[in-house]
Amino acid sequence: MSLTLGCCLAALVTVAALYALALYGTAGTAAAGAVAVTLVVAITIGVVNGSLRDAAGFGTLAAGAAAVVWSLGRSHRRRRTGRASLAAYRAASAAIPRLAATTERDRLAAELHDVAAHRLTGIAVASAAALRLADPVMTAEATAHAAEAGRLAVAELDRLARIDRRGGETTLADVDALAGHHPGADYRRTAASAPPGTAALALRIVRESLTNAMRYATGAAVRVRVEENAGHLVVTVTDGGGPAAGGLGTGTGLASLGRAVRAVGGTLSAGPEGAGWAVRAALPLPSPATGPAAPTASSTSPEPPRPLWSRRTAGWRGAAALDWALVVLAVALPAGFGLLATEAPRPFVSPASGTLLLVLLVLHALPLRGRRLAPKLSLAVAQGTLLAWLACDAAGLTVPHSAQLVLVCWWVELTLLYTVGAYGSRGWPAPLVVAGLAAFPLVPGMTGPPLAVWATLSAGMAVPTGLAWGSGLLVGGRRRRRWRAEALDRERLDRRTAEAAGAERNRIAAGLRRTAGARARAVVEASEQGRLDLVLTESRAGLTALRELLDELRGGCDPADDTPPPVVAGIAALAVRRGAFVEHEGRRRPLPATVEVAAYRLAEALLADGVTVTVTYRDDGLVLSGPGEARKVRATVDAAGGTVTETKDGIRVWLPEVFPA
Repeated sequence: MSLTLGCCLAALVTVAALYALALYGTAGTAAAGAVAVTLVVAITIGVVNGSLRDAAGFGTLAAGAAAVVWSLGRSHRRRRTGRASLAAYRAASAAIPRLAATTERDRLAAELHDVAAHRLTGIAVASAAALRLADPVMTAEATAHAAEAGRLAVAELDRLARIDRRGGETTLADVDALAGHHPGADYRRTAASAPPGTAALALRIVRESLTNAMRYATGAAVRVRVEENAGHLVVTVTDGGGPAAGGLGTGTGLASLGRAVRAVGGTLSAGPEGAGWAVRAALPLPSPATGPAAPTASSTSPEPPRPLWSRRTAGWRGAAALDWALVVLAVALPAGFGLLATEAPRPFVSPASGTLLLVLLVLHALPLRGRRLAPKLSLAVAQGTLLAWLACDAAGLTVPHSAQLVLVCWWVELTLLYTVGAYGSRGWPAPLVVAGLAAFPLVPGMTGPPLAVWATLSAGMAVPTGLAWGSGLLVGGRRRRRWRAEALDRERLDRRTAEAAGAERNRIAAGLRRTAGARARAVVEASEQGRLDLVLTESRAGLTALRELLDELRGGCDPADDTPPPVVAGIAALAVRRGAFVEHEGRRRPLPATVEVAAYRLAEALLADGVTVTVTYRDDGLVLSGPGEARKVRATVDAAGGTVTETKDGIRVWLPEVFPA
């Protein structure tokens, strides 16, 4: 009695330890614990009883039990993480629209600096030079240039203020056009082409460099080169030095460019060279074998999708943990009881028939793995395997009446029926079909007319099959209602986010029309009147107004917005705070709360001063890669059902886009 009690206590302690290990440890550690328990049980039984058959039987049963305990702990861990992520996401819902407004403000500030300041600076420099020399020809040219550049500035400011900003992709031809319109520029391009994102960055570099040359080296010769060298697009802009046009700069252009260049893995240097100034940038280009090196959200398609099952799960570590554990249990239970059987039928008495039976058990159990993705197909495969089992039994290929083991693993059919109700269509004949097929193996052991016995057994089995299917319908309906409610909440949040960004854009647009836009229009009017002195005054006033507006935009952040919301969109703001850089690849889309929050937590661990982290949207989830150590993020990745891989440059983390179970 004391021995039995001790065994029960030991079993309870073992179960509790395994569950705790699965709940608080990583998947691999918990799986190793389950394997260790299985081996200990098998070895202990073998030593005590001295029977290899008993050791295999009890070890198999222990494997099934350990798999279930492991999967329950893993499921609890995932549910707990999901609840915490959903709570964090909902708590951050008020901050997400504010983040969208801040992002829109920063985007417009960068475009204002890059585009509008370039036009107004050119007008001011050309006008000042013509007035200083008092040359009629130069005055006429400066007046014509002011009219043309002023109209372009007005058009660009209007474009920035519009909500619909879609346009064509940037190419190196845009760089040609920009440099070709700069007076006195010695321009040459030998690079054939570049991806749109790289070409757009090259355009920014040339524009900022030409603008600075006009501000700080008025009238100097400028040399611009765009070349391909060692897998990089190399942009070089140098000037010969000259007098500076005071009061025209904003002071942030090169710093902003440096962040943008480093974010794509390039380098930027700027400094004195001889009597002038030089800017050199090297931007990585794609190799023919690897494709685009730095794709952008607008130009990059998602990676080819993985197989269907991996788009919702992360293998045995993620949402499929329970399904894999059920597969192990579905094989272990009948196999274990069959090995321990002391009376007929003893299904594993013959190696040949035992091997065939084991194959049938595995085929009968495997549909549990794909039950959520293809419920009806999984049930059909399990039923087909049971028919094959009955045929082998009738043909004498297995031990007679071995199919009666269906009672031990009939829960597989009940589980699949539940899944059909919860994830598939209504499929109302399924409970009757399953009940009727399961009754066949039991008929030979009963007395009475076979047909009547079969009908009676089928009617009795229809009760649990109907309950399993009906409970699946109830749970599936509740899940779908929850999904619809969450989708509606997300739609409302997206609408508030878009409204916040639009309101910020309208606010800035009003400021543009009132300040820089009004001055740009005044420049056009003055040039049409031939008043070059007024053109100079208005262009300088426009630059001053633009600088003041940029200062206002940079200083317009609410201190309450300092902490970014824990979502993917907040990673960029977090990187700015830490002096790091984020590169986004793939087509951006809303993600489940678990993925959004987990990605942000991982970024918190990876982002540091000068570090670049790449966030890639894939068809099956989200990938974060960058410098870091796997051990520091393994627990976070494991709780989200993802995987972490060490690379030569750091680590690569995959977070699956898991749908609710």
